[in-house]
Amino acid sequence: MTARELDAARITDPRLRAAYTHCRELNARHGRTYFLATRLLPPERRPAVHALYGFARWADDIVDSLEDGPGALTGDEAARRAAALDRLTEDLTRGLAGGRAGARDAAPVVTALADTSSRYAIDRRHFTDFLASMRSDLTVTEYADYAALRGYMHGSAAVIGLQMLPVLGTVVPREEAAPYAAELGVAFQLTNFLRDVGEDLDRGRVYLPQDLLAAHGVDTGLLRRCRRDGRSDRRVTEALRAFAGLTRAAYRRAAPGVPMLDPVARPCIRTAFVLYGGILDAVADDGWAVLHRRAVVPRRRRALVAADGLLRLAAARLAARREPAAAPTPTPYPCEEAA
Repeated sequence: MTARELDAARITDPRLRAAYTHCRELNARHGRTYFLATRLLPPERRPAVHALYGFARWADDIVDSLEDGPGALTGDEAARRAAALDRLTEDLTRGLAGGRAGARDAAPVVTALADTSSRYAIDRRHFTDFLASMRSDLTVTEYADYAALRGYMHGSAAVIGLQMLPVLGTVVPREEAAPYAAELGVAFQLTNFLRDVGEDLDRGRVYLPQDLLAAHGVDTGLLRRCRRDGRSDRRVTEALRAFAGLTRAAYRRAAPGVPMLDPVARPCIRTAFVLYGGILDAVADDGWAVLHRRAVVPRRRRALVAADGLLRLAAARLAARREPAAAPTPTPYPCEEAA
């Protein structure tokens, strides 16, 4: 399927094809829910989504190595990772400045991202803001309140939605759909924060706002004891329940944006919306045990949601064929490669 997607996107340069293929492999390996939803996009738009995911994953892996032990990073290790982010930032700056030719010696994720940014005219500030949030993860370990967390998530999550919007296409002016796309990015990341409380704690970070925890009699020490001893605590459960409420509110705010998308892109985003929202249900069904294990949406549920997405996609494509004059114009479609 990789070759079909690249051909549909008119990506013919062997170096670019290899870079996009690398990003697709990262998406398939690490972003199961995201990858499943991406399969519902028209083939010509999938490589761009893989490039956006691949770059974000690459930067995130610099900050959070799978080999990290418990506790915050040491000064030397934080400095090493900051230097790696510096190199990535420099590569990206050169790549974006030079378009498709500027990242020739860069990592594949940068090569693919530079090409995607050029094809879809994605605002470069979104990548700058993203890297700024990644850098803060090297030194910031907690957030005083939800407003502070939202400030971090502008770069780590909201801009991901904004990056995606030109690829998905809209039936309204892009600026009208932008706040909803940004909010959906936030909703997805809040979901990840809830699911990954235990893993983040091992890295020395707590993304649940400190004032929310304190309102339920919880502090980081209690979280660590529960994690270490494998036990639950009513106060922790109530704090997690409250955080889930904040997350569901973000989904409600984002929902009106889905009908603003190009009809053939809606099944993809609707599927991601339902599957990520389903993680909240899985956490609750698992007894709010996120300090001890990761909650997952049951495979049968994932399959049913994906099947519904396929039906919606088929209906959207049929409608577009029957009424070509009324079909929306994505903004923009992939263009021909420059000679």
